[in-house]
Amino acid sequence: MARVLLVEDEESVRVGLRLGLRQAGFTVLEAATAAEGWAQLEGCDVVVLDWMLPDEPGIRFLERLRRTPRFEGLPVLMLTARAAEADRVEGLTRGADDYLVKPCSLPELVARLKALLRRAGRRRVVERPGLVLDLERMEVRVEGRPVELTRREFDLLAHLARHAGRVFTREELLEQVWGPDFFGTARTVDQHVAQLREKLGDAPNAPRFIETVRGKGYRFKEGG
Repeated sequence: MARVLLVEDEESVRVGLRLGLRQAGFTVLEAATAAEGWAQLEGCDVVVLDWMLPDEPGIRFLERLRRTPRFEGLPVLMLTARAAEADRVEGLTRGADDYLVKPCSLPELVARLKALLRRAGRRRVVERPGLVLDLERMEVRVEGRPVELTRREFDLLAHLARHAGRVFTREELLEQVWGPDFFGTARTVDQHVAQLREKLGDAPNAPRFIETVRGKGYRFKEGG
């Protein structure tokens, strides 16, 4: 049974959606603020997000979510009263997978959520030659062998693997994986890459997965 997280501050709207989505077979999680929603992201399969929230604009919540590697494939449908074309374009450009204007029909919302979940099911697993990452369960396998990683190691590996072939500087990785509020140094990235290589069995002088690009940073090797 799919779990829908409703991030909506209007209680009357939440109640109506909760009842309708439960009747449609969903498990419903609820949040009245961005902070409450963020705390429940780990337990959901799809997010219905309002733009106007009391503690943080939904669009900023969405941007934060898209910068967090373990949530990159989590589908988000924005459900908001903002009906202007410019708002719809902004929402989709900033990372929403779908956009609906309130009030909307429940059958249409359910149909769109099911479509998002079908597509997400194909995105929540990252496969590279010899390596499989399950983004929802935070599990890693190398040649079928399970590998235990810390959350930060997993986030770093997932971010690199999802963008195979792209070179990231250490500064970019600090911002995109650790977050803009983290006060670390390039050495932090180097240490985590070294730990990942050891756990994955990836020799630095002949890497199968993570390459060092001299003078630039790191990339996940295209083709494994």
